[in-house]
Amino acid sequence: MNANKHARRFSVAPMLDWTDRHCRYFHRLISQQALLYTEMVTTGALIHGDHQRFLQFSAAEHPLAFQLGGSNPRELAFCAKMVEDYGYDEVNLNVGCPSDRVQNGRFGACLMAEPELVAECVATMTQAVSIPVTVKSRIGIDQRDSYQELVHFVSTVADAGCKTFIIHARKAWLSGLSPKQNRDIPPLRYDVVYQIKQDFPQLEIILNGGITTLDQAEAVLQQVDGVMVGREAYHNPYLLADVDRRFFGESEEPRSREMIMRLLIPYIQQQLEQGEGVRLSSISRHILGLFHGEPGARGWRRHLSENVCKADAGIDVILAALPIKL
Repeated sequence: MNANKHARRFSVAPMLDWTDRHCRYFHRLISQQALLYTEMVTTGALIHGDHQRFLQFSAAEHPLAFQLGGSNPRELAFCAKMVEDYGYDEVNLNVGCPSDRVQNGRFGACLMAEPELVAECVATMTQAVSIPVTVKSRIGIDQRDSYQELVHFVSTVADAGCKTFIIHARKAWLSGLSPKQNRDIPPLRYDVVYQIKQDFPQLEIILNGGITTLDQAEAVLQQVDGVMVGREAYHNPYLLADVDRRFFGESEEPRSREMIMRLLIPYIQQQLEQGEGVRLSSISRHILGLFHGEPGARGWRRHLSENVCKADAGIDVILAALPIKL
């Protein structure tokens, strides 16, 4: 299943330390249509590290995109081919992460200052694979945040073969703000992303940043081709329950929280029994927000937080914490 325009209509953002394979499996139980993304993985980690650990995923996670971090065209092309061979539906180049660690590696948001290099990376990756190569960026960095500079970036990278841009509607400060502050302090500028879509109607433009409700997402979709939701989808995952009906025309009723847990528990059991070092806490941390706003939500979170790290923690901890009976 290729990550086509239909799938990109609604996606869950790549989030470092959050959107691992357990998180994605859980999110897929809630929405069968939203496009999911891996955490960002650097080319160095894939080439020199345990690439199988970074690339493995469950077939149930499709449609699924892999986000790469890097700036060496040859290495990016090599890694993109690995991603395609593993069966991912899209490979995405990170040109938006503002962390110091990313800058020191010459990738992420600092690459917005080098549109010609990004274009070379995209061209080389596009030649290496048949799956879509997409770019996730900001609207600008530091003092280089004029609309003209963003237009130059988009046009240069588009000429190299990129047809889809995911734009976080904030600029990034590469010094003076932490990555966390960069997600909140620079003001959201949806108008800039909307203008890019008007000026580049042939491109697929996805807006990311600050979307917390499906009503808000629907409003944004009047102006661009797709929306990407990040932190809200993680902390309040049941937000995804109505995505298939509202954004993809599905007629089936959303799965209940009870049904989601009925489907998730066999997965948790299987992961714990495989003996590959998977701890209950590595899965349970992603489901803390499932009952957000529901009776018993606080007790659910508290029981999990207090008990999942115990040496003998098993599926019984999940069952005991549930505010509903399965």
